Amino acid sequence: MSLCPCDSGLAFDACCGPFLARTAVAPTPEALMRSRYSAFAKQDVAYLGETLLPGTQDDFDAEQVTEWARTSTWTGLEVRSTANGASPDEAYVEFVAKFTMDGKDLVHHETGRFVRQDGRWWYADGIMGQRPRTVVKVGRNDPCTCGSGKKYKKCCGA
Repeated sequence: MSLCPCDSGLAFDACCGPFLARTAVAPTPEALMRSRYSAFAKQDVAYLGETLLPGTQDDFDAEQVTEWARTSTWTGLEVRSTANGASPDEAYVEFVAKFTMDGKDLVHHETGRFVRQDGRWWYADGIMGQRPRTVVKVGRNDPCTCGSGKKYKKCCGA
């Protein structure tokens, strides 16, 4: 039994193996992200292209991705968070992929955006690091965010 490269603690055949074998599709955004990491570790660049949201594959450079996968040793994956998006068909997964290249320990920290289309999850795009959070400023005379019914300045803002 070989452990899955995605650091789930499961055997490869019970984790990402069926996705990379194309006998199953990832049921969640996190499972898809983990399988994409495993695809890097296993140098299955075709899978990386196949799991991109249809219509976004134009800038996928298979040669460059092949070189990155081939010259790197993938050493670990940390899933930091998962979050729903603006609709039930959008989600975010923040992760840190660890790898060694040219003798240097490196990390790829990304928040990936995943979209469900035709009942299947796809990788749409990502940003480096954490997804920006929206902060809503509460005015002194606005209702308190705790739900007390009092004005913010007379409640939690006191």
